[in-house]
Amino acid sequence: MIFSDGKLLPDSRRKAVLDGLETRLNAVRAGPLLKAETVITAVDALGKRLESGEFDILLARFLPTGTGLGDLLPLLRRESLEAKLAAELGPEPFVPRNCPKTKARTLPLGVLFHIAPGNMPGLPVYTALEGLLTGNINLVKLPHGDKGLSLAAFQLLTEQEPRLAPYLYAFDLPSGRRAELEILAELADGLVVWGGDGAIEGARALAGPGCKLIEWGHRLSFAYISDYENKEAEMADLARHIITTGQRLCSSCQVIFLDMEDWAEGESFCREFLPELERAAAKRPGPAGGAAASLSGHTALLERIVDGSAAGERLFQGKGCSVILRPDQELELSPMEGNVLVKLLPQRELMSALRRHKGRLQTAGLVCGPQRREALAELLVKAGVTRVTRARTMSASFPGEAHDGEYPLRRYLRVADTETE
Repeated sequence: MIFSDGKLLPDSRRKAVLDGLETRLNAVRAGPLLKAETVITAVDALGKRLESGEFDILLARFLPTGTGLGDLLPLLRRESLEAKLAAELGPEPFVPRNCPKTKARTLPLGVLFHIAPGNMPGLPVYTALEGLLTGNINLVKLPHGDKGLSLAAFQLLTEQEPRLAPYLYAFDLPSGRRAELEILAELADGLVVWGGDGAIEGARALAGPGCKLIEWGHRLSFAYISDYENKEAEMADLARHIITTGQRLCSSCQVIFLDMEDWAEGESFCREFLPELERAAAKRPGPAGGAAASLSGHTALLERIVDGSAAGERLFQGKGCSVILRPDQELELSPMEGNVLVKLLPQRELMSALRRHKGRLQTAGLVCGPQRREALAELLVKAGVTRVTRARTMSASFPGEAHDGEYPLRRYLRVADTETE
């Protein structure tokens, strides 16, 4: 399906839409600028309707069983959107100091082509929303498996505020349709790409010299535990986080690093943590979840046995989950779905271990005593981590937060200087 001019169209209309798109985009760019207040009012109104349950039946058609938009709904409120604008662009419009006889203004980049992520429901809508807040026209390539959620959201948003229709287009377009992707990239002033190395490389090949490439690549997150005695509640929080996110988000815990050196202590931690993980896994919705988790863990172990990289590691298998103790100190992707890696990483070696993954670090869920928290958080930030949280809030969002250490809205604007005399 295609979303164009506030309407859902069949794929058979794609060529016609693409053929006339440049003319439409230029007409919009030549007209009045889209005001952030227009976007905020529409999104706030739609968010209230979502929270009231008006669209529950519709959402049930598109969302996987047991999932919802709970983390995204708070970000759709007026106060959250205004806080985001203030945090990222300042209380006054983000404008550089004017020079004599010259007026400086911030303007939208113009047209943003979003290659949207599919690892969390609603993210394609959210990336387009950031483009709208900065007054840009947004062309969205929907991820595989979106199931129509984003198209429905765009239609509801433009019905709520018809003035947004010329600023939103979406295409359920396979990555193999290279020629059509090139058309969209050619029309764009900025290409916003979310995903792993393959997606980033593909976007770099699409973006021409006149198109700004804005990368939001995959990041890795971890828990760092320096003291877990009498921390039963935080261990339970960490287990729930691992299970509920499925370890599919950039902010999900992939590795639990322990501030210790003794392998026997690491084994003791794994034995103590596994029951917490099992209790969380038992509440996982759907009967297939535990089977998928077990299969994922066993497959990962078999692959490592075959390639010879499993030497020295210890598997603690639970019901629908597992804890895997490995002898190295590398931050890496776990087998996911409740199969978490555990590694020993004394504080004095933390900097060197994390710096090997510079540019890929995101969230650290820090578990330690209150007297050590400030110093350890400072060390983690200096090593390149962009968020330090409690275990339970590793994947929580809050208004005005940075994204991977940057403010996105600033990347979607440009500055224009005009002589006034």
